[in-house]
Amino acid sequence: MAKPETYRPAPGEIPTVPGVYRFRDEFGRVIYVGKAKNLRNRLNSYFQNVHALSPKTYAMVHTGASVEWTVVSSELESLQLEYTWIKEYKPRFNIAFRDDKSYPYLAVTLKDRYPRAQVMRGEKKKGVRYFGPYSQAWAIRETLDALLRVFPVRTCSTGVFNRAEKSGRPCLLGYIDKCSAPCVGNISTEDHRELAENLCRFMGGGAEKFIAELNEQMKAAAADFDFEKAAILRDDIAALTKAFERNAVVLSDAVNADLFGFAEDDLEIAIQVFFVREGRIRGQRGWIVEKSEGTDDAAMVERLIMEVYGETAAQASAGSTAREIEQNQHDIPKQIIVPTLPSNQEKLEEWLSGVRGAKCEIVVSQRGEKHELMKTVEENAKQSLTLHKSRRAGDLTTRSASLVELQEALEIEEPLLRIECYDISHVQGTNVVASMVVFEDGLPKKSDYRKFSITGEAARDDTASMYDVIHRRFRRFLQDQKNRAGHPAHSGEISGEQAVEKEPQKFAYPPNLVVVDGGKPQVNAAQQALDDLGIHDVHVAGIAKRLEELWLADDDFPVIMPRSSDALFLIQRIRDEAHRFAITFHRTKRGKAMVKSALDGVDGLGPAKREALIKHFGSLKQLAQATSEQLQEVKGVGPSMADKILEHFDAQTDPTAGTLELDGTGETSEIPEGGFNPVTGELLES
Repeated sequence: MAKPETYRPAPGEIPTVPGVYRFRDEFGRVIYVGKAKNLRNRLNSYFQNVHALSPKTYAMVHTGASVEWTVVSSELESLQLEYTWIKEYKPRFNIAFRDDKSYPYLAVTLKDRYPRAQVMRGEKKKGVRYFGPYSQAWAIRETLDALLRVFPVRTCSTGVFNRAEKSGRPCLLGYIDKCSAPCVGNISTEDHRELAENLCRFMGGGAEKFIAELNEQMKAAAADFDFEKAAILRDDIAALTKAFERNAVVLSDAVNADLFGFAEDDLEIAIQVFFVREGRIRGQRGWIVEKSEGTDDAAMVERLIMEVYGETAAQASAGSTAREIEQNQHDIPKQIIVPTLPSNQEKLEEWLSGVRGAKCEIVVSQRGEKHELMKTVEENAKQSLTLHKSRRAGDLTTRSASLVELQEALEIEEPLLRIECYDISHVQGTNVVASMVVFEDGLPKKSDYRKFSITGEAARDDTASMYDVIHRRFRRFLQDQKNRAGHPAHSGEISGEQAVEKEPQKFAYPPNLVVVDGGKPQVNAAQQALDDLGIHDVHVAGIAKRLEELWLADDDFPVIMPRSSDALFLIQRIRDEAHRFAITFHRTKRGKAMVKSALDGVDGLGPAKREALIKHFGSLKQLAQATSEQLQEVKGVGPSMADKILEHFDAQTDPTAGTLELDGTGETSEIPEGGFNPVTGELLES
């Protein structure tokens, strides 16, 4: 551990104005981001009496190797910058909000030419309207099924839509009037978008108004003796009313609020939020947060509000369209009800009101119907914490036991905090690629995954490829260490371009263990690469597929682990993940190579247009079957170039058959049986 006094800023060097500060470790990773009204007072508190700090803060200042800060003009500005940096760097010592489960949303992809309504999970994407979250996916599907009678928007995938468009026949939903079938031209692009926007308006809080409008239309149709239209409108009203009444009425119609509740034990805090719109619970969401000493309830409420509404604020500050502003108004309600008021309540309300475009207040409910609903939210938080603890006990214990067992089996002294696994993939030595996957604390860290393309002499066999990949990865690590040593982190004020300094490359972090997919030859190649670079503190092991034994570089016999071993199961999971990642990359590269090579003989077709064709059609089969009009949809391809491409494919007997032209030389290579299917783009074996 580093000593805090070695990087403590000099007296008087820290300004006394508001700002945001970052602690970095010896590898340059940001490990903590914080804000302060007075930077000097806050930063000095970390160094004056180190032994009086809470255990987590003590570990943070001893893990750190430098501290830097950015001066801002106001406390409100520091809130926004702190949120941005926490999202960018994901510091390990900041409060981490982990969803207690993956919540589904009803999403409408307004960014598409023909918007699609579907169930979505995960991070929100730009140009997509989200409604929810819902506790169950089936609730979304039942609601959507009722709404499709009135708003028959597209719900099919891109593949189904394209097939229907080409065949000229809609899918089943088109025949039963639950889709307006834009794929076959039954509705114009503009009218279909209007349907999607009306669906969003209904789901976004305009349900009662929309139903009232339909009632007026039904009465007008009946008065005009148009009873057929009136009957259709009557059925539409019934379907909308059924969908609208799925949400329980808990408060008066005028209430738009988010209610937050906590439940905690000695280690963690469970948080639940109910989203209430027009007096109805429209969604629910929960998080599990590690409890940090020195973080009181007021600070927790502040961090929670930043987490929930920060993304909306970030989109608004980046410049929003009228539709996005409308969605922001739905995302941030008029009232936020919390168990404890945050210390900077006024600044948070100013920030939220600015994003919402109307007043937003943060309150604690003392009595009445909102107070009773808060009890329900808190009870949900208690149940969520109980469920999380029961699941965590088994999962965490198993992972910890497997890591310890593996460490002992390989006779490694230090804990296996980070494991990297490498796999080579190719078909008969062509398009050789490699994958690197990373597991930290026994869990995959997908943001650190890497892909390698291998060419030249390094692609002659698996051992040469393995040496090349390991050498490249750790050469990058050494180079980054050298650069960092020559340019130490600045412990002073930063501004302008320095304020947006990027996180160091993930190659900068060395693993405790390198696992290679293979036996003794692959292990020796990996170890030789490390030895040639002068790295002797990274351990290497290989897992051979035949008997699932572990090979070490300095042992003549493998390590045999019991079939029921948790450590062996962990290694197999890591190896299988590396294999999956390598196969995925290989399929993509092989497919693109085939399309490129098939286009090499087209006169005047340069690399940029080839890439555009690949991106547009996706596969050689689709490209070979395209018409002149479809080819001209690609940017840069005119009628003359489209005719040349069609003539090129007409001259070939079958461009997607069992041979593949290489580099425009006219030479062909047999497609190995069971290998790559050029028609479907599927890689059958590696």
